[in-house]
Order: sequence, then structure tokens, then C-alpha cells
Amino acid sequence: MSNITQSSKLRALGVGVGAGLAGILVSLVLVFAVVLGIRFLGIQLSAVATILLALFLNQYVSFGGVAFAYLRIRGLSLDYIGVRIPSLRDLLVVFGGFLAAFGLVIVASIVIQALGTQTAPNSTAQMAQETPEILLVLIPASFLIIGPGEEILFRGIVQRRLREAFSPAPAIVIAAALFAAIHFLALSGPSAARLNTIAILFLPSLVFGVTYEYTDNIVVPALIHGAYDAMLFSLLYIVITYGPSIEPSAAVLL
Repeated sequence: MSNITQSSKLRALGVGVGAGLAGILVSLVLVFAVVLGIRFLGIQLSAVATILLALFLNQYVSFGGVAFAYLRIRGLSLDYIGVRIPSLRDLLVVFGGFLAAFGLVIVASIVIQALGTQTAPNSTAQMAQETPEILLVLIPASFLIIGPGEEILFRGIVQRRLREAFSPAPAIVIAAALFAAIHFLALSGPSAARLNTIAILFLPSLVFGVTYEYTDNIVVPALIHGAYDAMLFSLLYIVITYGPSIEPSAAVLL
């Protein structure tokens, strides 16, 4: 029986992690192909159009496509990932989860700074330094594209698949670690600085996973994720537009 259990865990781990990595791979290939096509056709896109196109390809086509392909292959419906209108309890969890995610990031950032270590610049924050207007687009996109797309794949598929063989704690931790790690590609700078940023991102990722496990409703972590990113984009816009200049690494974006 122990061998069967161990085999089941390894299979769940392989499929779960594989699904997450598949989303990233499809995204990279798709974005690269579209960029080549745009350049070949000589099309010039604005910064806003570029970021929206990238989000659509990453979140909807790549992450969403892998998630729905997985469901189709297994003959599962959206009920598998838990899609329903949030109840009052769910909304309270969203509010508490948002405060927890944001609070953990603030504390972790303070600790990192106190230790004298660096975090890595985020490509989106760097772009916003030159074109702050993209942040006004990213605020609603956080709720409509980023939160739903990433949570459907990494919580609805990866974490849910892990839960078929693991108890809640390891499933949440593994899914959160994978989700945080994939942001390595969106960062720049030394590897140590990137790892520091990933360590910070791991904390709100845990919150997303815990709230999903608690409510069994993918809409809950998607809303928390969206609110978290929307708040960061809003603060970044205010600081860039009306305040002193800041380092792009100051925004820990998911």
C-alpha cells in the first residue's frame, strides 16, 4: 500500500508541476512567435497595446489554454477547480486574504532591506517608469486577466492535482513555490536578488493557496490576487506620477 501511495504522490507531483511548467513553456513559445510575426509585418504597437497583448497571450491563451486542455484530457468540468459566485463568507476571506498577502509582503520587504540585501527589478515596473499610463490599464487587468489566469492554472490545476495525493500543507507549499519560482523570468539582475524577490513572492502565494483550500472556490484567490496586484499598480502609479523616483525593484508584482 505504501508503494502505491508513494507512486500516487510522485505522479501527482509530476503532473502538477508539469502543468505549471507547460503553461510557462507555451507562453514563451507563443509570445516569441507573435513578436516575430509583428516584427515581420512591420507593425508598431504602443506600450499599452504591447502589455495587453502579452497579458492576453500569457494568461488567457497560455495558462488558460493549458488549464482547460488538462480538464478536457481528464474529462473534467469547471466544477473540478471550483467556480462559483462568492458567498458572504468568501468575500470576507477575500478581504482578510488581501490584508494578509499585502501585510506579509511589507514585512518581508522590510526584513530584506534591514539585512542589506537587494531585490530584483521587475520588468513591468521598469516599463512603467517610462510609460506610467500602462499602470492604469493594469489595474483593471489585475482583476479581469492576471488574477483569474494565474490562479486557474496554479491553484485550480496544479494545487488541486497535488491535493489528490497530498495533504493540504504540502500541496499548498509546492504550488506556491512553483508559482513564485516562475517569476524568475520576469525579473532582471543578479541571481541572488532574483531569489530574494521570489522568496517574498512566495508569501502571498501561500495566502492564495490557503484561501483556495479553505473556500474551495477559485474565484476567492483570483480576487485576492487581483486586489493585491491592483493595489501595487495603483501605488506605483501614484509614486511615479506624483512622488519621488523609485527603484523598479520596489514593486513586488505577481
